[in-house]
Amino acid sequence: MSHVNPDPEPERTTGLEPGGGVPPGETPPAESSTPGAGPLETHNPTKGWAKAPLTLILLLVAIVAAFFLVYALMLIL
Repeated sequence: MSHVNPDPEPERTTGLEPGGGVPPGETPPAESSTPGAGPLETHNPTKGWAKAPLTLILLLVAIVAAFFLVYALMLIL
């Protein structure tokens, strides 16, 4: 795999002034990429549910289900 230098060659790039400047009204050369443009992330939180909120939700669901089960049994008897 050959690596091509993404930087423009000033002698072949149109619209560049001596020294590499761009005159007003011209579009500057495109950037090669921007992987390092953002801040460096040093902490990436884990994905998914934590144990405590998931346990509380399941407990609440079990309580609501038990309430409706008891209510249905009271109506039948």
